[in-house]
Amino acid sequence: MTSQSLLKPVRLGALELPNSVVMAPMTRARADNAELAPTELHATYYAQRASAGLIVTEGTWVSPEAIGFINVPGIYTDTQTAGWSKVTEAVHEKGGRIVSQLGHLGAASHPDHFGGRLPGGPSAINPGEKSFTPSGPKDTVTPRAYTSTEVAQTINHYRHAAENARRAGFDGVEIHAQGQHLIPQFLNPRLNQRTDAYGGSSENRARFLIDILDAVSGVWGSDRVGVKLSPLWTSGTAFTADEETLADYDQLLKRLNDDNLAYLHLIGVPGTIEERVTVFSHYRAHYQGNIVANLGFTRPLGNEILDRRVVDAVSFGEPFVANPDLVERFAQGHPLADSDRDTYYAGHTKGYTDYPAFTAA
Repeated sequence: MTSQSLLKPVRLGALELPNSVVMAPMTRARADNAELAPTELHATYYAQRASAGLIVTEGTWVSPEAIGFINVPGIYTDTQTAGWSKVTEAVHEKGGRIVSQLGHLGAASHPDHFGGRLPGGPSAINPGEKSFTPSGPKDTVTPRAYTSTEVAQTINHYRHAAENARRAGFDGVEIHAQGQHLIPQFLNPRLNQRTDAYGGSSENRARFLIDILDAVSGVWGSDRVGVKLSPLWTSGTAFTADEETLADYDQLLKRLNDDNLAYLHLIGVPGTIEERVTVFSHYRAHYQGNIVANLGFTRPLGNEILDRRVVDAVSFGEPFVANPDLVERFAQGHPLADSDRDTYYAGHTKGYTDYPAFTAA
């Protein structure tokens, strides 16, 4: 078992990891307080999983305008930053490393999160998604288009959140640019119909992400900054991995070679090892920096794709829910516990911090 590639150390930029198992970001909706601040419960949860080579936190809001899901913490106020300080301290006391994922839902949010005001997006086009509001899931609406001033303000929100993450003691940050969030909305030619510097060509549509990276890297240094992307994402009516969008992502990956990032966190496809290797080999052909592979990996699949040398680390989401000692279970070949889906986004300790480490019968 000690020869497993998942258990081997890896360096991602300035981040020295004792193993190649990354805990993927997972929204768990436990910030059930008016401040949307992490609590001692969050500190316990993340500390329990500190044996991961690297923890990426749940996506955290960079501003009040970024909110798009109930009970998800932010990192834009002093109270939130103080709460995250307790989390990083608890993780570091256990010998772990943790980065903050900075997120913004943009047009995929809902007026219910803003007292009736419209959410903002790159253009006034409904993304056709669902928003999880205080009264339940609701269809998204046509957002207002960000003004040039609001685009600049949003980039500054990311910078401020990065500064707060540094104050809170994180080891770095990851930019949430996956799925249907704000950054992918700017990248998407169906949703971004702007005629200014942030719209039109593929290069211009990527400018929003590049400017955010510049702002955040100015705080951290690029070798402590990661980006999570999902080129193959298909959702609703706007997000389709067609020939045009895939070509755009190929160009974006090439452009990101210039940024000396800690890593790119890339979502692949479910399937056989050969199908996964095909996808990540395609990514590797365009991006020469560190790649963290994500989506539905098991221990055998994770070891195999690392053995093929097309990625540098593998992230696991759902397995970490019920297995806080996931790395040890991998090391010893122990079976994995099953998680309770009914408690993924609801509850207090139940289904969050009450999963035990493995004990032999």
